[in-house]
Amino acid sequence: MADLLKFVQDEFVARKDFPDFGAGDTITVFYEIKEGEKTRTQFFKGVVIQRRGSGNTETFTIRKMSGAVGVERIFPVNLPALQKIEVNKKGAVRRARIFYFRQLTGKKAKIKDKRR
Repeated sequence: MADLLKFVQDEFVARKDFPDFGAGDTITVFYEIKEGEKTRTQFFKGVVIQRRGSGNTETFTIRKMSGAVGVERIFPVNLPALQKIEVNKKGAVRRARIFYFRQLTGKKAKIKDKRR
């Protein structure tokens, strides 16, 4: 049954090609917002806290600071409103889910860049 479900998801759900990114990377997500009959593009720039799930149910969480308040947003990878994802910086972190990042403020909240 699981194989059949995976087959149907792979065949009929359109996959968008996004760049590879993971926890610790700073990315900008461009997505479409509908307000009444108008649509506009909005972006959300922040640090990836986690990627979770696989296949069609995969999601990623982004955290940014808006003033002194931390804002997190969860995006499904297959969201039709997603237009593009830009990777601004690759971060060097040792964990796949960096929830400790929520408690850090100031210079402690800076993630080192990954060496190429």
